[in-house]
Amino acid sequence: MLNSCKIMAFVPVADHHSARPFYEGLLGLRVLSEDQFALALDSNGIMLRVGAVPNFKPSQSTVAGWQVPDIAQAVGHLREKGVKFLRYEGLQQDEHGVWTSPSKAKVAWFNDSAGNVLSLTEFPA
Repeated sequence: MLNSCKIMAFVPVADHHSARPFYEGLLGLRVLSEDQFALALDSNGIMLRVGAVPNFKPSQSTVAGWQVPDIAQAVGHLREKGVKFLRYEGLQQDEHGVWTSPSKAKVAWFNDSAGNVLSLTEFPA
């Protein structure tokens, strides 16, 4: 039944109004709507709802990620805007924080303005 429906993504935050500059301004996502409950954004045809959650605590694992065609370019662009990429003990990451997985996918992680972990992934051709 759901295989023909678009998926939506949800990111919890303490205050979705204060998350808007990060998601709209820094990541470049287009705002679809904003109300007292959530900020709705367009991410290449997929709705990302950044919603206010009472007693919010950021997740230590990845809550959302984007597949990018060129991770070096995407990381460089975000670094120029002030994004700091995360480093994880036990993972061999390059000087920009990019890890190459056993499948040869390249992954980099960063925090949103609320402390959630987000990621970029470039899959091998």
